[in-house]
Amino acid sequence: MQPAESNRRAKQEMKREVFEFAKMVVWFLLLFFGLRAYVVEGYEVQGPSMTPTLVDRERILVFKLPLQLGMDAVRPGDIVVFQSPEDPGKRYVKRVVAKGPEMSRRKVAAARARGMDQHVPHTKVIIDHGAVYVDNSLLHENYLPPFPPDHEENQNEVAVAPGEFYVLGDNRSKSKDSRVFGPVSGDAIIGRAVLRFWPPSRFGLIE
Repeated sequence: MQPAESNRRAKQEMKREVFEFAKMVVWFLLLFFGLRAYVVEGYEVQGPSMTPTLVDRERILVFKLPLQLGMDAVRPGDIVVFQSPEDPGKRYVKRVVAKGPEMSRRKVAAARARGMDQHVPHTKVIIDHGAVYVDNSLLHENYLPPFPPDHEENQNEVAVAPGEFYVLGDNRSKSKDSRVFGPVSGDAIIGRAVLRFWPPSRFGLIE
């Protein structure tokens, strides 16, 4: 084989390998950003509001797919990441303690359009001396910190409408949550926290 022919084939082979590598990188990036946008996303916990369940600077995985598919995937007791109702550029991680009744958005919109808000069902949340009552039933919260709060809080009845969630931090005295900004719309919820992956010493499922 002539040197010129050999060099030509070597260049073609190099081009083919570069093209295959570039194609692999593109597929990897598409997969990565697709998973991040629609399936699962990492989130860094900010502050002490979820102590002891989640600690400041821990990193967690947030499962997004069911919400992306429009599924009813959030239940009381779940820990969720959501967009702040006050600052769209900020995210919070809190625990859902109450969920609005099941009712289609179409029926809710129709009732409100007719001025019949009183016919839209609600879930009632009351805080009495630090104890949370949902529809007059005491919520048993074994995930709360062992140390007592700075003060025992009271809050008058809050109505949680269909498609809304009442969220609280586990560390109540250090948390900005639905006691401040009210119930959170389901549209603001990004996903459910499922796994703590950093630091390695705290690796495990989130409950």
